[in-house]
Amino acid sequence: MSEGAKKPVIAIMRPERYIRESVELARSMGFEPVTVPMVEITDMKDEYFDGFVERVLDGRADYVIFTSANGIDFTLRKIPEGSRKAFIDALNRTKVIAIGPTTRKALEKTGINVMGMPGVYSSEGLVDYLRNDVTGRTVDTARSFYGSRQLVEGLQSCGAVVNQTKVYTLAKPEGGEQDRLIDAALNGEISAFAFTSSMMVHNFFEHARSRASEEQVINALNSSVVAAIGGPTAQTLAGYGVKVSAIPDKFTFEEVLRSIREQLS
Repeated sequence: MSEGAKKPVIAIMRPERYIRESVELARSMGFEPVTVPMVEITDMKDEYFDGFVERVLDGRADYVIFTSANGIDFTLRKIPEGSRKAFIDALNRTKVIAIGPTTRKALEKTGINVMGMPGVYSSEGLVDYLRNDVTGRTVDTARSFYGSRQLVEGLQSCGAVVNQTKVYTLAKPEGGEQDRLIDAALNGEISAFAFTSSMMVHNFFEHARSRASEEQVINALNSSVVAAIGGPTAQTLAGYGVKVSAIPDKFTFEEVLRSIREQLS
């Protein structure tokens, strides 16, 4: 982009808790961000959570996998403050695996030692990373209600005993700002869209259907650069008829922005 050129406008639709850091990163890379959450993160506790905590405390979990910073955040929220140190100490006696660098950083900031991380930051990458070491082992994971089955089924196919608990869920935000983003997209005001989950895609289209026909929305997206953080999100977009032109090799938001910048240059 030449000096003095208009900055490309990028739609950032991540949950509210990520907006500030996302805006700073986007601006540092030469974008003009428009931030409208299309996904909300909310707490939840299922019937498997207490068993997960007990296995960690008793030393019966060989591996514990976290697939997001939210996973450890919402896990610790459910544990009484006076018991958190004991839980963290117990985690440090297991083999804690992080899906990627953002999750690793969040774990280490909390005082949790990370044994390893796959080269490819995805469920498939985790399975490939662990496939030779988990036969007959007990693997626990705390993650989103909408977490991919690929992780559980892949590890089970490697001979692991896999337990999962859902510690947070995703919801669709409602409000005028979502409608205004759809209108801006239809008016050709958005240069690029960064989709970071399948749920974000579904919510985007649910909002869009109240503003225009699906065909109009698809045409608007296909007139822009559309980025997906990984294969599942790209497949969801393709299912709607959207052409995905930017998929980063590493599944981080920074790499999503880099892939968009390459497409726009």
